[in-house]
Amino acid sequence: MSRTDWTDPAPLEIERPRLPWWTNLPKPVLYWLAPVIAFAVAVLLLIFAGRRLYRYPVAILGGSVLGGLGITWSWRASAGSLALAAGLAGLWAWAHRESFDRTLLRQLRSEWRRVWVYAFPWRRAMQFCELTKHTSRGVRGTHYPRIRRVRSDGWRDRVAVKMLHGQIADHYAHRAEALANSFNAQACRVRVEKGRRIWLDLLHTDPLAEPIPASALAEPGAAVDLARVPVGRTEPGRPWLLRLLDRHILVTGSTDAGKSSVVWSVLRALAPWIRSGGVQVFGIDPKGGMELGRAETLFQRLVYGNGTEAVALLEHVATLTRQRAETLREQRTRKWSPTSGQPFVVLVVDELADVIAYQPDNALKKRANLALQSIVSQGRAPGVCVIGQIQDPRKTVLDFRHLFPVKVALRLDEAEQVDMVLGDGVRERGAEAHRIAEDTPGVAWVKVDGRREPDRTRACHVTDHDLDELTDYVHQGRADAPAPLVLAGTGAA
Repeated sequence: MSRTDWTDPAPLEIERPRLPWWTNLPKPVLYWLAPVIAFAVAVLLLIFAGRRLYRYPVAILGGSVLGGLGITWSWRASAGSLALAAGLAGLWAWAHRESFDRTLLRQLRSEWRRVWVYAFPWRRAMQFCELTKHTSRGVRGTHYPRIRRVRSDGWRDRVAVKMLHGQIADHYAHRAEALANSFNAQACRVRVEKGRRIWLDLLHTDPLAEPIPASALAEPGAAVDLARVPVGRTEPGRPWLLRLLDRHILVTGSTDAGKSSVVWSVLRALAPWIRSGGVQVFGIDPKGGMELGRAETLFQRLVYGNGTEAVALLEHVATLTRQRAETLREQRTRKWSPTSGQPFVVLVVDELADVIAYQPDNALKKRANLALQSIVSQGRAPGVCVIGQIQDPRKTVLDFRHLFPVKVALRLDEAEQVDMVLGDGVRERGAEAHRIAEDTPGVAWVKVDGRREPDRTRACHVTDHDLDELTDYVHQGRADAPAPLVLAGTGAA
């Protein structure tokens, strides 16, 4: 075989090592800069150690103490100290379980899950979920988002992430399902903290799976905060507080989603003022009393059906709203307050679509729409709150959804309905109301105008016994029958 039959081997394609820039300086310069370089390296090591101590305080401090005892004394001293610490922790957990879980157990769980669940597979998960950035320097030119903090609450893990330049929260929201699968979680939600910092909420269990019993009735004469009305519980375990003052509430959900749980929970919270007359409740039940008729005595006036009486009640409340606004203007007061001498008005409309959209009489439908729009557009300052319940949230059914600052989305039938109720982009941030389980009535996503993040909540489960108790409570405090709604200048209700 001649030399011409040989083929040149392919060039060796490897990445040229890239050394720090200061290594290319002349040796005399490096000699004089050696103290500065040593100081910089020491600072970097201290920062590295400080970060590890901040992230794993229990593991590092505990391990250092046990190791020091083992070196200074013996392994028996380390074992005895560990047994003593375990005994004290057990005594703490037995005596004060809540503070033990909040202080020590949560920290231990967070440190453990940061290492074994997130730190090891983090880069691989970011690469497979396409959340990395690449430059022209090959493997070393791959940039990864960084984990800043991990907090484990038992039912969820909160992972603080520092995003790369050029990334936004929506990049992670679009890959939420992939992130949940990567870390063996049921769901992943994205919350914005500030700047390039976000939180990934990785859920493992549902803290709202069990029904929440109705809260106990307050003592007669107890104060009611209309800006913080307890309705149920939020996902993190805090009370779910609805603001009725200066707000209107739209409750949306399919059949048996638990819309009535929200209304009855609100009325139970308002019971002391309903009993004393500080709150007057009016209702419209187009289904002939199947919902609101269960506790008829709570209402100042309750109309069954969607006909002439229902429209007349809406027009009465609209007129009352305008009259109150005129009175407040004459008193040079911008908003209603409990000291105004007038009761706070709550208007509950069950199946709102039957009154304003499905009404066969066009004249009545037009009157109902005009009256209700007048109430929701002008009623917040004069002390009138509308709680509307609806199954179909389409614009053709309710074209003034924007006048309801508080929107409650219980179980919905389609994903598009979530955007209709809560707004565009909320579903990508985890508010998947169309995926609420059928066996969890009362579970809802709540979006308040002005807040970017929605809240997952569950209303209290109000039974027939609770309604009977509420009815007796209110009825016992009324010496006479409730006064009808009388408008200024008229003598008719």
